[in-house]
Amino acid sequence: MNKKFLVFFSILLVFSMFLTACSGGKKTGGETATGPEKTEEKPEVPQDLRININTEPPSLHPGLAKDSTSGTVLRQTFEGLTRINAEGKAEDAAAEKIAVSDDQKVYTFTLRDAVWSNDDPVTAKDFEYAWKWALDPENQSEYAYQLYYIKGARAANAEGGSLDEVGVKALDEKTLEVTLENPTPYFLELTAFYTYLPINSKVAEANPNWANDAGDNYTSNGPFVMTEWSHSDKILLKKNEKYWDAKTVKLNTIEMVMINDSNTELSMFENGELDWAGSPNGNLPTDAMQTLKDEGRLTTQPIAGVYNYKFNTTVEPFNNVNIRKAFAHAINRQEIIDNIAQGEQLPAMAIVPPSMFPDNEKGFFSDNDVEKAKEYLQKGLEELGYKDVSEFPAVTLSFNTLELHQKIAQAVQDMWKQNLGVEVTLDNQEWAVYIDKLHSLDYQIGRLGWLGDFNDAINFLELYRDADGGNNDTGWESKEFQDLLAKSSLEADHEKRQQLLKDAEAVFMEDMPVAPIYFYTNNWIQNESLKGVAVSGLGDVQYKWAYFE
Repeated sequence: MNKKFLVFFSILLVFSMFLTACSGGKKTGGETATGPEKTEEKPEVPQDLRININTEPPSLHPGLAKDSTSGTVLRQTFEGLTRINAEGKAEDAAAEKIAVSDDQKVYTFTLRDAVWSNDDPVTAKDFEYAWKWALDPENQSEYAYQLYYIKGARAANAEGGSLDEVGVKALDEKTLEVTLENPTPYFLELTAFYTYLPINSKVAEANPNWANDAGDNYTSNGPFVMTEWSHSDKILLKKNEKYWDAKTVKLNTIEMVMINDSNTELSMFENGELDWAGSPNGNLPTDAMQTLKDEGRLTTQPIAGVYNYKFNTTVEPFNNVNIRKAFAHAINRQEIIDNIAQGEQLPAMAIVPPSMFPDNEKGFFSDNDVEKAKEYLQKGLEELGYKDVSEFPAVTLSFNTLELHQKIAQAVQDMWKQNLGVEVTLDNQEWAVYIDKLHSLDYQIGRLGWLGDFNDAINFLELYRDADGGNNDTGWESKEFQDLLAKSSLEADHEKRQQLLKDAEAVFMEDMPVAPIYFYTNNWIQNESLKGVAVSGLGDVQYKWAYFE
C-alpha cells in the first residue's frame, strides 16, 4: 500500500472513531447528549471458595458441637447475639442493641429484624430455647459448662436444679434478658461462641433430629446456609440471601472437603483444586514446611492454643503424680518443633498460652530435663510398689489420625524409651471415634489440643474444674484448684483475678494431669487472589468478609 495513502487512511480512521465517540457510541465515563455513560466493567471473578476441613464434624448442632471442625462450619452458618469481627473484637450481630446493668450482672439484648433460612423470624425464644436445651442434662451437652456464667445454669445442668430458674428469659419476641451469677467482663465474647448460638425452636421442637443432615430442617441464621452434607466427604455452603447483612457477604459458595491426608491437601492446592492449605482447618505436610518458608509462601501466625498429652489419672501407673511428671519432663519439645512441627511453635511447660500469661514463655519446668524425669520416675516406682518399669502395665499412647500426630507420637515414644526405659505402644483412630474414646476415659495417654474459645485464661483452666466435666478427659480434680477458680469469678480487680488464675495454674501444673507439648501457631498457604479471610488470635476462621479479587 502507498505510504501516503496509509497515512491518510489512518487519519481518517481516527477521525471516524472520534465522531463515533461524540455521537454516543462506546462510552468511557462522564455525560453525553444521549445520557450518562457506563464505566467499562471488569470480568466478574467467581466467588467460590474451596477448603479442606480435614474430617467429618462430629455434630453441627450448636448445643452438641465440641470441636474445632464443627465450630468452623457453625461460625459460617449461624450467628449469635454477638460476632467476633475481623479485628478480633465482639460486635453486635443478632442483637442490634445491648444494655448492661450498673452491677454488670444483667444484660438486655434487643434483637434486630432477622429471619431463619426458612423465613421464620429469629426470636428471643430461640436463644432461650437453645441455651436451656444445652443445659438440660438429658441432652448431654459437653460444652454446657460454658453457660455456667448464667445465674442458675450450673445448678440446672449438674446439681438437679430447675431450668425455669436459669437466668435467661425472653421478655418478648425481640428482647432477651440474661442474668449472670457474677460480673463477667468477657461475656460478650462468650455470646459469639457456638454453645451460645440460637436454634430455631419451632423446627427443633417439631423434629429433634433437625441437625443430623442438610435439608429443609437444617435452618440457620448466619451468612451462609448448608445445602449439602455428604458425610465423611464434603459440605457445601451457599450465601444466605436472607441474612440481615447479606450485602457484606461476597462469596457465593464454600465447598468444604474432608481430606485427612496433608500430602493430598497440599497436592490439591498446587493443582488448583483448593484455595487454601494448612491451618486452621487443615494441615500441611511437615516435610514441605521448610520449602514453603524458603519460597516465601508460608504464613505463620501465633494463636492461643496448646498441644497436649493428657493422662488418664484414674488408671495405673498414671494415677501417680510422680510418674506423670517423669513422662512430662522426659520430652524434648524443642526437638519436636525443630524437626517435626517446623511451624515456629513455642515449647509449652505451662497450660495457659503466653498471649494471656507472658511468664508462660518460660513455664513451670525445664524442657527435656531428663535427670529430673528419672528422679520422678524412681519416686513413682517406689510409691506404686514397682521394682522397675518392667512391672508397669502396658503403656499406650493414643492419637487421632494425622501425619503430624503420628510423627510426634513416634518421637515421644523413642524419648520415653531412651530416657525412662519404658516401652510404649502407639494407637490411633479417626477423629469422631477418638474423641469419644478420650471423653469416656478409654485410654492411658492421649493427644488433644485446646484452642481458646475466648480471650481469657479461665478458658484453659475451667475445663479441668470437675473430673466429669465435658472436656476434662483426665479424671483429675482438685478442691484447691476449684476454690481458686471460684474466687477468681468473684474478684472484680483485674490484677488480683489474674493472680488467682495463675495460682490455679500452678496447682494444676504441680499435679500434672496433662503434659503440654507446644503452644500452637497457624501455618498456611492460600490463593493469592483470596482476600478478607479472618483468622483470629484464637485460631478460628470466618469467611463472612472473604472474597476473590
